[in-house]
Amino acid sequence: MKKHILVLLAICAFTTLSFAQKADSTAHHYCWKYASNGRLYGSWGYNREWYTLSNIHVNQPAENNNYAFENVTAHDRIGWNNLFHVQPTIPQYNYRLGYFFDEKQLWAVELNFDHTKYVVNQGSLAIVEGTFKGHHVDTAVMLNSNTLFWQLNNGANWFLVNIVRKIPIIKTSDNKIVMYGLIKFGIGPNVPHVDDLIFGEQNRPHFQVGGMNTGVEALIRVTFFQYAYIEYCNKVDYADYWGLRIWGGTAAQSFGAYEMIANIGFTFHVKKTAGTNTAR
Repeated sequence: MKKHILVLLAICAFTTLSFAQKADSTAHHYCWKYASNGRLYGSWGYNREWYTLSNIHVNQPAENNNYAFENVTAHDRIGWNNLFHVQPTIPQYNYRLGYFFDEKQLWAVELNFDHTKYVVNQGSLAIVEGTFKGHHVDTAVMLNSNTLFWQLNNGANWFLVNIVRKIPIIKTSDNKIVMYGLIKFGIGPNVPHVDDLIFGEQNRPHFQVGGMNTGVEALIRVTFFQYAYIEYCNKVDYADYWGLRIWGGTAAQSFGAYEMIANIGFTFHVKKTAGTNTAR
């Protein structure tokens, strides 16, 4: 009896092991097919931004300061009038690098970077509220070089890791011209370059990791002759900055932004296998 039980257990173990190996092999093959069967794309272009109102919180413990500039307005700085006199990466620019990974080529992951510029409007009014030099304040001030000079002029710099969904629109029968839409959603870190002067105290401009942002982007892309494309994008981003190092302490702020973006790019299949949608 024991002998029969041992034989039965051995058969069950062998069957289970064989099934597991087959399942593992199938999963490996399936994953490899997805990983090696996709379409790579990358782009570069310029952007334009409009910003919401923002509060800039200043915390300088050594100065007994903890206050905020409220309802601050800001603008971007495109610099396009100097495009032929400076490096092409000097104005507001952006990069995209993505990979369509499924057989129908409808889903992608993407690394997304926007070099945007945020400059507080000088000559505008803002409310300063909180503790300044140990005393409570709640007053309106004119923003200038004596009160607040604040800009992320070498970049508000938003990095995102996006999930991308393609929406086919129209194409020629030979796939030489293809139009489709893309919808993206992502989250990632901010790497701003803070340049500021607050009530006469100037900060040394520098890059730093400071906060997170999340964005939603929608665009129309037209691909020509399999490999080149142009696209027009609209994007909404919410950037939350905290722990920004300034003279004597830290600063924080958050704001929303609307972007218009124009890109040129490339795209190609890493590997083509049966069943893959090769529409560009």
